[in-house]
Amino acid sequence: MEAVIFCGIQGAGKSTFYKDYFFKTHVRISLDLLKTRYRENMFLQTCFSLQQSFVVDNTNANKRERHKYIAKAKAYKFKLIGYYFSVSLGEALARNEKRAGKENIPVAAVITTHKKLEVPSYEEGFDKLYKVEIVNGSFVIADM
Repeated sequence: MEAVIFCGIQGAGKSTFYKDYFFKTHVRISLDLLKTRYRENMFLQTCFSLQQSFVVDNTNANKRERHKYIAKAKAYKFKLIGYYFSVSLGEALARNEKRAGKENIPVAAVITTHKKLEVPSYEEGFDKLYKVEIVNGSFVIADM
């Protein structure tokens, strides 16, 4: 079983990456979709109880935000994999500008997330870490 934690600012490509790489194998845990921490926790607990692999598709911008997922995944003996979405603030804002409706995030929120972003590290408890970039419209994945 895998617990996959995405880390990156809004507009970095996280949800598109999920659809391309994990849609058929992992449950998607996302505050955008679930709306409340209570619902998120219920979905997480169900995944842990059923030994179901999942992806946390949130910004998870710093160690504090990631810790709760990491601690629980380790307690349930899930393999913990992190994907860090490396993108410049300008690129993220340009992608965000193309979004419509509720998917378009206020610029100030993207900037705030960018300011508090901490690159994930193995010291946090990850078993494997990858860096994801978008180059010429395609995802490029590298070991960290």
